[in-house]
Amino acid sequence: MSTPPPVALLHVTGVRRITPRTVRVTFAGDGLDTFPTWPDQQLKLLFPRPGQSAPRLPEAPADDDGMRWYQAFLALPEDERPWMRSYTVRAHDPVRHRLTVDFVLHGDALAGQSGAAGPATRWAATAAVGDTLARYGPAAAYARPLPLDTPGLLLFAGDETALPALASLAEALPATARAVAYVEVAAAEEEQPLATRAGLTVHWVHRDRAPAGPGGPLVTAVRAARLPATPAFAWLAGEAGAVRALRRHLLTDRGLDTHRIDFTGYWRRSLSQDDAPTEEDLAEARERLAAAGEAG
Repeated sequence: MSTPPPVALLHVTGVRRITPRTVRVTFAGDGLDTFPTWPDQQLKLLFPRPGQSAPRLPEAPADDDGMRWYQAFLALPEDERPWMRSYTVRAHDPVRHRLTVDFVLHGDALAGQSGAAGPATRWAATAAVGDTLARYGPAAAYARPLPLDTPGLLLFAGDETALPALASLAEALPATARAVAYVEVAAAEEEQPLATRAGLTVHWVHRDRAPAGPGGPLVTAVRAARLPATPAFAWLAGEAGAVRALRRHLLTDRGLDTHRIDFTGYWRRSLSQDDAPTEEDLAEARERLAAAGEAG
């Protein structure tokens, strides 16, 4: 008998603005006592439509393997179907059964306006104790073990949307690891502490002061970085275009093998997760599949 998909409501128990652009939200909910955890852990959050106090969820068959539930989800009327977005688990408290997620505010949501901000940003900008979301996942089958104990220098690069994952990876590094991180944020007040036992050097790239360059400030900073001829492993995440440029740089200019780079485009400039994938998105997906096949 297959396992029902991990779908459950999440209830807000705490909200804290940890930087001007980042909101940390803590949730309670069913299933958090047996919640599987690992570094860089992704799950889907479901946000209610206007007028809903909680997201509408389809009934999941008891013998479902996940796909039937998702098909039922897609069958909901579009104006009632929750918005689904991918987020990183920032922390899980197995004793208090609490889940923490950090939300980066974009656009007009910083000023408390709806404007061009997406549904997740709009929700996070006004989140309050008692609000309700839902989760779909995570599934341990999709965990991607990373070689964090690899000898040699580990390279991390991402923007503020990558910080929750990067922080969880830093916490998981062994004391013997050596790593360097390049993190692009809006300004100095967006920096966050990264706790780790390892020898980790963090370079903050501030958009309000960074020089302009091809691919953006993060790409410019990594291109100029003094790194070993071939870093042992690289982890890249953030805006999809910047991630693709960083990966090309590491493959072409730094000589890394494809299986030594883990890369994920979290968001796309001027596009949302509801927009159709571009040719570059499809090419990235093919590259990820090919890299995973080589690693296996």
